[in-house]
Amino acid sequence: MNCDKIKKQSIAKIVDTENVSKASRCSYILTANVIKIERKGIKTMLRIKYEELLKEFERVLISRGFNEKNALDAATVFAQNSLDGIYSHGINRFPRVVEYLDKGEINPDVVATCEMSMGAIERWEGHRGFGPLNAKQAMDRAIELAKQHGIGMVALGNSNHWMRGGSYGWQAADAGCIGICWSNTMPNMPAWGGKDRKIGNNPLILSVPKSNGDHVVVDCAVSQFSYGKIEEARLKGQKLPVPGGYDEDGNLTTDPAAIEKTWRVLPMGYWKGSGISILLDLISTVLTNANSVQKIGTFGDEIGLSQIMIAIDPGKFNDAETTDRIVDELVADIRSSIPAQEGGKVFYPGEIEIGTRKDNQENGIPVIEEKWNAILAM
Repeated sequence: MNCDKIKKQSIAKIVDTENVSKASRCSYILTANVIKIERKGIKTMLRIKYEELLKEFERVLISRGFNEKNALDAATVFAQNSLDGIYSHGINRFPRVVEYLDKGEINPDVVATCEMSMGAIERWEGHRGFGPLNAKQAMDRAIELAKQHGIGMVALGNSNHWMRGGSYGWQAADAGCIGICWSNTMPNMPAWGGKDRKIGNNPLILSVPKSNGDHVVVDCAVSQFSYGKIEEARLKGQKLPVPGGYDEDGNLTTDPAAIEKTWRVLPMGYWKGSGISILLDLISTVLTNANSVQKIGTFGDEIGLSQIMIAIDPGKFNDAETTDRIVDELVADIRSSIPAQEGGKVFYPGEIEIGTRKDNQENGIPVIEEKWNAILAM
């Protein structure tokens, strides 16, 4: 498509483009905040500038009772998740959070508070406040404790969904710390060998810092795919790359809509993922003395969660150059892998997010049009 043929307007309409990335770059130069991309057989996509997305999130949260500072902090979580390509816990999840606010299940006026402190470990009460703000505050405190003691842990009980758990792994790494954190969930996955939902796909995050910001970060649910990723695939009209759960006939499937019907997601590693889920739930419930997956399942919605934030300061053992050298050596070895497919590439954990962030900063954040319209109408 010739750039000269794209009209200079707030929304550029690009129809049946063969090279979407090229067209997006071209129209991004000419337009303001929104680019519209239509492709046959695929839901209409927009590309929204980060600043525009942030502004709309902030507006909606202020209208739901957040003060300006907390609204900006919370909006930044959703916008940053979307910028990094984690749309399932950014733009796509935002309407559900607003629904919880409207139902009174999230209190915009409260913040987490410390209940018990014993050296490097603390227990905090979340008061069912806004999950991302509580989680950020808890990881901030874990980092402070790690800088004092070498390691810090905050057990945060009775909080709400933290959105993208990886945010707090990146947060720890940005502070020069190793990060370990996880959350329990509502019962949304069968234990291995069962059919009914008894355990959570409790997200687990591990991160190791690099001084240039190219951190190594794993952020994963202990199901093969998170429900957010399954929803994202359905909204995009895509199949999952590998089986992610069971259909109504009890067969493994890559069809996201079929999995959403049964709520039978597949634990990662089969019985191993099931076991990890159970232990993550037990540890978080014991340390917070708050809600287990089983108890959360009695609330009706996914609220009152238990979360663990751990930060470790490697600077107590190594200088930054030593840690960087260790990370660089391991990453270089991983990158030297022989690709399983010709022309393929092996990435280290977190590398794809770094590349996506740069692309979205330049070209705008991809947003499904119906999701964007729903937010504008709030």
